[in-house]
Amino acid sequence: MVEWFGAGDYELARQVLQRGVAAVYLIAFLSTAAQFPALLGERGLLPVARALRPHGGRRPLSVFRWHYSDRLLRVVAAGGAAISALLVAGLPQFGPPWLPLVLFLALWGAYLSVVNIGQTFYGFGWETLLLEAGFIVAFLGSNEVAPPVTVLWFIRWLVFRLEFGAGMIKMRGDRSWRDLTALYYHHETQPMPNPLSRWAHLLPKPVHRFEVLGNHLAQLVVPFLLFAPQPVASVAAAVVIVTQLWLVATGNFAWLNVLTIVLAFAAIDDGTVHALLPAWPANGAPATAAAPLWFVVVVLAATALLVALSWWPLRNLFSRRQLMNASFNRWHLVNAYGAFGSVTTRRREIEIEGTLAEVPSDAASWLAYGFHGKPGDPARIPRQFAPYHLRLDWLMWFLALGMRDSGWFRMLLQRLLEADRATLRLLRVDPFDGERPRWVRARVFHYRFATRAERRRTGLWWMREEEGLLVAPLGLERNGGWLEADRDEN
Repeated sequence: MVEWFGAGDYELARQVLQRGVAAVYLIAFLSTAAQFPALLGERGLLPVARALRPHGGRRPLSVFRWHYSDRLLRVVAAGGAAISALLVAGLPQFGPPWLPLVLFLALWGAYLSVVNIGQTFYGFGWETLLLEAGFIVAFLGSNEVAPPVTVLWFIRWLVFRLEFGAGMIKMRGDRSWRDLTALYYHHETQPMPNPLSRWAHLLPKPVHRFEVLGNHLAQLVVPFLLFAPQPVASVAAAVVIVTQLWLVATGNFAWLNVLTIVLAFAAIDDGTVHALLPAWPANGAPATAAAPLWFVVVVLAATALLVALSWWPLRNLFSRRQLMNASFNRWHLVNAYGAFGSVTTRRREIEIEGTLAEVPSDAASWLAYGFHGKPGDPARIPRQFAPYHLRLDWLMWFLALGMRDSGWFRMLLQRLLEADRATLRLLRVDPFDGERPRWVRARVFHYRFATRAERRRTGLWWMREEEGLLVAPLGLERNGGWLEADRDEN
């Protein structure tokens, strides 16, 4: 009915976008089911009840605004994971165009309900990115109709904001990005290094300067080419994908990089894919029916809404006081993005220790709790966890930078003193095997990657030096109150 409406030569793009975004939702809901109750549930570190209080006369936009329980949370997460799995398999896409539309909007609504009560533990830019991506991808339709061209263009606009916003925040935020020295430090001080981070850190400094230069090119120039005619747009998308793969290879940034890679496919047409992979048809899989009028109207209405909401993030891109990872509405649609506006040059890590000793002196036997993604044991090689999101580990990194804990860290220490099973399941190592320690404390260390010579001599992956005590020994009295050690005992 409307010939310009369908982009029949972007079938691969639609398949990657729908299945890829659904796969990330699957990971997000599994992460929520595993971590939310211990972090934010009825006995969480930041109980969700405080997020459900009215703010400015309004309650958060969430299905939990009327009632929250850990059981209901798990039901919502399980339902979201099930719907995501169906979309990853591509089954709803064989139905009418309304079916994947409704299911993606259900994912968006369910995860919006979680994020809006997730407080600090859900305050990451990739949460809003996933919400925005899920909402937009909902309007790509099913295999019966060609992918709507307006939706594909808006996803390109999302990738543009994501990349160009990150590039601008770097140029405005830290001199090290401007003088090309940022990666002298970043691989070592990033929130959660992976097995290749040390190798990347030890590359020669000229290579690091080239990395930064390449980053500026990929984030400040290439995004404009996403809107160019083919095959230029496909080449620009390929550059975005390659740079994101480098970030995947050298760090753990939850699903940020994977989702960016998926979204970049909105600029890759079937003709370009066919030129590289002749087995893929040049015009994709032809639609079996013309888009019904109702679908055209719904998609155009959604596009108009998104265009109207674009004013605030567009203005933000060129503002001297550019906001990073900000939402301008309650629905987390058409957001502002950015990362690492400043680069940490010194890695500080907080190590939590406990003891069974009656007197918490330095002579007592203190045993360290182990986290999954944080550096702890200097001999332990960092692991790869992304695209899975270790929320507590990330907050511990921010805490070491001087972030206010808003009470969650104090509650974490209390839960460790109680040997709370849900909390201990968030950790890699409980040195007391479920037994309650009598005292806990938190020490601060300076960590750096071992040089090649230090690695050969000591076998260690990290070198560390103690900087001081963050929290002096704490215990729990029988009535649940805090018991502080006598300073003369330390």
